[in-house]
Amino acid sequence: MSEESDKFQNPVAGFGVTFKAMFKKRLTEQYPEQQKVTAPRFHGRHQLNRHPDGLEKCIGCELCAWACPADAIYVEGADNTDEERYSPGERYGRVYQINYARCILCGLCIEACPTRALTMTNDFDLADSSRENLIYTKEQLLAGLDEGMVDSPHAIYPGMDEQDYYRGLVTEAAPGTVQQAAVSKDSEKDSEEDSEKDSADAPGAASGKKEKDAGVGA
Repeated sequence: MSEESDKFQNPVAGFGVTFKAMFKKRLTEQYPEQQKVTAPRFHGRHQLNRHPDGLEKCIGCELCAWACPADAIYVEGADNTDEERYSPGERYGRVYQINYARCILCGLCIEACPTRALTMTNDFDLADSSRENLIYTKEQLLAGLDEGMVDSPHAIYPGMDEQDYYRGLVTEAAPGTVQQAAVSKDSEKDSEEDSEKDSADAPGAASGKKEKDAGVGA
């Protein structure tokens, strides 16, 4: 008798869930017209932070890239100079990229950062129709300038060292601080142009171009 009752009750119990849902009020989110409010500690798009005077906190150590389980972060460090200084220490992140086609927003990268240079914002609008646009560069991730900041590169606060920055003794840029010329970026651009010019002037390049043109004409 119990087996026969189970055969009858089991389907009824299953349809009972459906019947209850039929009479519930529909919840429709009007996105993206009405943005959803996220939790304060929501893991969204990353941000590269600055010191209060505008210098960058990233030291190019690549620990965030090592900690990333999805291999979504690429970092290249470089040395600071007195003529071109991006961070208070010896090194800075010259190239910084995050591939959001791979990123799983787990937050392990910000846990690995020793200088709190990398944090996560509440921005979650990351969808795009192009994979190339999902690779965010340093310029896109770097935080904007607040009052009292001067854009990097510029000289370190007079009389201060790297440790003073992390102790919170530097609260704004020193009076008269001006942005330095980004010589390294110009030299990189020139080297790329020279390499392209050299490859174009190579003996094989001209013959290859002729062969290509001949093939098109044929």
